[in-house]
Amino acid sequence: MVLSDTSVESVFVGCYTLGEGGQGIGVSSVRRNPKTGALGPVLGVAATPAPSFVALHPQLPVLYAGNELPVGTVTVFAIGADATLSPVGTWPTGGASPCHLDVAPAGDRLLVANYVTGNVAAIRLDANGLPVDHEMIDHSGRGPDPERQAGPHAHMVVPHEGGVLAVDLGADVVYHHRVDPVTGAVVAGEPAIRLEPGTGPRHLTVDPAGRLHLAGELSSTLLTFARSGPGADWSPIATTPVTTAGRAYPSAIVADADGRFLYLANRGPDTIAVFSLAGDRPARVGEVPSGGSWPRDLCLVEPYLYVANERSGTVVAFRIDPVTGIPTPTGDMLATPSPTCVVPYVAR
Repeated sequence: MVLSDTSVESVFVGCYTLGEGGQGIGVSSVRRNPKTGALGPVLGVAATPAPSFVALHPQLPVLYAGNELPVGTVTVFAIGADATLSPVGTWPTGGASPCHLDVAPAGDRLLVANYVTGNVAAIRLDANGLPVDHEMIDHSGRGPDPERQAGPHAHMVVPHEGGVLAVDLGADVVYHHRVDPVTGAVVAGEPAIRLEPGTGPRHLTVDPAGRLHLAGELSSTLLTFARSGPGADWSPIATTPVTTAGRAYPSAIVADADGRFLYLANRGPDTIAVFSLAGDRPARVGEVPSGGSWPRDLCLVEPYLYVANERSGTVVAFRIDPVTGIPTPTGDMLATPSPTCVVPYVAR
């Protein structure tokens, strides 16, 4: 999600929690200064286990937190006028360790990637944004990495052109699941992109020109695809190293609203790589320190970029140069335990 600076007065920060890989409590509601980009103060923290990713309903003041547990769940929160969170209830995701979720633009389905079980849940939502029932889609396949690719591992789900793009790290595939035009149900589709074995795709973004950019977590590469039009096949146009610093484990990826620059977080070297999108293929224009350790997520609220550094317990603010696209630290930093994601919020 990319938003303008003046529209965002708060953000939500998910954190790994004590006993579940981190030291946090749950999801923090954080005030944001639209003039300076600074984060803070923290308005409140809603306790929930291992919210590795959170998503917002597109029309309602409702937040969904994916609880990355052996029996995966999603906790639903009502968002108050002051952006604080009140729990409504918890529902199963139909799989293990949900690591990413998003809501369909119509607000009728919550999409969940269950990492360990390698399946995708499409949870039907009622008029209040609450789960009712769900469809399950199982992935299949494996890759050459014996530790990370012994089976399918769904890692991201993104609504796209009336369907769902689902990234599978274990199977080296990006699926395109379809939406039934009559029932609205999400049904299993075919692989839209088959990657070289061992790529380990993690997250993707589609830029305004329609090109798809994919972070290869296991191959340390940025992969770019294009097509001739909606519904056409994706064709590879570039594979680019994500860093000049050696081995990296790229995580989050985001393109700006104008499609001029793309930003990618590199765990390991702890950097943010910057690519120009002015040409047919991404061109590296810089790489800057992330301001902490193990940058797991990026949040772009132009002209500010926020980096969630999981292991150093910081969310660091950067201001982006409008000409070069290079982010520079503003000096503002939010200390919060084990941050996993940052989501901007505009009051519904």
